[in-house]
Amino acid sequence: MQKVVLGTRGSKLALVQTALVMDALKKAAPELQFGTKVITTKGDVNSSPIPLDTVGKAWFTGEIEEELMTKKIDVAVHSLKDVPPDITAGSIVVPVMRREDPRDVLVSKENLMLEKLPQGAIVGTDSSRRKAQLLAKRPDLRVVSIRGNVDTRLRKLREENYDAIVIAAAGLARLSLLDVVTEYFEIDTFVPAPGQGVLAAQARADDAQLLQLLSVIRDAATVAEVQAERAFVDMIGGGCKSPLGACARATATALELFGMVAEDDGSGARFDREKGLIGDAEEMGTRLAQRMQPKAA
Repeated sequence: MQKVVLGTRGSKLALVQTALVMDALKKAAPELQFGTKVITTKGDVNSSPIPLDTVGKAWFTGEIEEELMTKKIDVAVHSLKDVPPDITAGSIVVPVMRREDPRDVLVSKENLMLEKLPQGAIVGTDSSRRKAQLLAKRPDLRVVSIRGNVDTRLRKLREENYDAIVIAAAGLARLSLLDVVTEYFEIDTFVPAPGQGVLAAQARADDAQLLQLLSVIRDAATVAEVQAERAFVDMIGGGCKSPLGACARATATALELFGMVAEDDGSGARFDREKGLIGDAEEMGTRLAQRMQPKAA
């Protein structure tokens, strides 16, 4: 292995994230050469709202995984929250580097916080999880679809009939755009998506040398957080149509996991948390899901 080719989507954010992973790999293996290949996914070319029954079905990863498994690239770089629970057989997904801020944020046209938005304000998001939590807080809002990369959504907010949008803080941070944020939503009251803010590197399972290299740039706290969140989702049910959120925060030895389940219209929204040791991440996710599952039903 002399050159490692990283596959990525072509958005500005995806390219920035891939550069971050590449820089970390270069430090870990300065003797290797690295390059990138831009790959277009069906999520990039489809501008319609993603149907709820296909959420988590590789809209932003499928074509990149195909290039990986046919050895046209060596590593696929993803936002972990875009990676479906059932990854391509013969591949391994590794959370890499320290997680960026996992919170969701409100960006509003008039710089008004959520509680100050006018009655019936139009808020853009393509996430059923965000929609449910917005409506749980403000049932009067009109929550409508907004698609596109970060720059596109910010432009649509400025130019189209939106009063505000909800977006991930991580993407704005990586693009140095945090100055647009009106309000940060704390993870105990507006629970992020599992894996939000985490970068993932996917490699072929038989590529032991590359998997070893990826293990060097893993962050133990981030890995534990992801384990807890994924265990929560697995227990609730990966095919669950109800909006749900899961976000864990780790310290050196402790872990706290926050969960949310709700109906699409925000009714019945429930929030809970589980505390424990970082070594018990998966068990914590399972326990929290078991506690919340009957309430979700």
